[in-house]
Amino acid sequence: MLIECLVYIGVVIVVLGIGFAAMYRCMENSVALRRSTEDIARALNAGERWRADIRAANGAIRWEETSDTRVLRMAGERGEVTYQFTSNAVLRCVAPGSWSCILASVKSSTMHEEARGQVTAWRWELELQPRSKKPVSVRPLFTFLAVPEKEVTP
Repeated sequence: MLIECLVYIGVVIVVLGIGFAAMYRCMENSVALRRSTEDIARALNAGERWRADIRAANGAIRWEETSDTRVLRMAGERGEVTYQFTSNAVLRCVAPGSWSCILASVKSSTMHEEARGQVTAWRWELELQPRSKKPVSVRPLFTFLAVPEKEVTP
């Protein structure tokens, strides 16, 4: 009888251990999923802001080279809007204001223009840094396209 009790206690401990391990693994995956959705939402919000700025541009959109980075400048109704990628962040400035970080934890960011028939489109390719130390199966890559509403001829 005592041996049966010890066997049952051992089985209960094993079953509880497996249950707790499964529960903690599910909690970790849930936290990782929540963080991923937050990163996706942040990137989409930044991309929509960038697209709105491109569409609202009523002057020339141009690149300026500085000593260590490239700056995208566009003239709009509210003033000049500037985008810059530096130190793993995308910064935005509406003149004459100060720089604000619109997206952090960025691995790479490139903005370039594309000639598409009679229209000049702008493409922003963005890759976020994964938060997990584990190898990720899907890289967080985003591509945003925008066309200025008013075509400016040089």
